[in-house]
Formats: sequence, C-alpha cells, structure tokens
Amino acid sequence: MAQQHVCYSFTQQQSGIEVNMTVLHVGRDLMVAIYGGDQAHIGATALAQPRASLEDPKKVSASTSVICVQGHKEELLAHHVAQSLASKLNCVVSVSCGIHINNAGKEHIRVIQSLVEELLNDFIDSI
Repeated sequence: MAQQHVCYSFTQQQSGIEVNMTVLHVGRDLMVAIYGGDQAHIGATALAQPRASLEDPKKVSASTSVICVQGHKEELLAHHVAQSLASKLNCVVSVSCGIHINNAGKEHIRVIQSLVEELLNDFIDSI
C-alpha cells in the first residue's frame, strides 16, 4: 500500500511583500519551504531533531543545525521555524528558506519576520 503524502500551502502578504510556505509530510516528518519576496531562492536550510528538553526532560525540545548560502540572511528564520515545529510536533523537520527583497531595509526585515511567524501559526492551526 502506497503511503499518502499530505501537502499544505499558505501565503501571507503585507506592505507589498508576499511570502509563501509549503509543508509536505514525509512519513511522520516534515519538509518545509518558505520563499517569496522579489525573488524566491534557497538562502538557508535548517534541520531540527526532537529531543528531551535540557530544562525539563518531560518536555520536548529540539536540536537544530543550519547551513546558509554565503551572503544570505535567512538562517535565523529557518532555524526558528524548524526548531518550533520539531519541538511542538515531536518530529524531524527540514526547512529551506529564501526570501529576497531588492534594497531591503530594516522595516522590510521586520515585515518578513512577521509574515513568517503568521505562516508558522497558520500551519500549526491547520493541523
């Protein structure tokens, strides 16, 4: 019997910036792509593995590793999403993130962070 893969897709927009998130169940694990802005790409990839919390072994936390393409700034976004999902869902999570805004300033970065957080919440609310 073939295993069925479930895919989710979400989009958020603010201040003329659009960010997308696609999530694919791979067995009990998740592959996540976060992309958008003026030019989608892969800027960083994070892999999170659930483990017992160091503060309270009864709680789930995660260990997360990130690989970043030189000159890109998405590592913190990829890390945050992978860490959050692995801890909350107790599964391995891979997140690739690439959001490019031409001539981005601090306000653009704040908007992108907000949009990614909204996308993360949209996915969590949907499952």
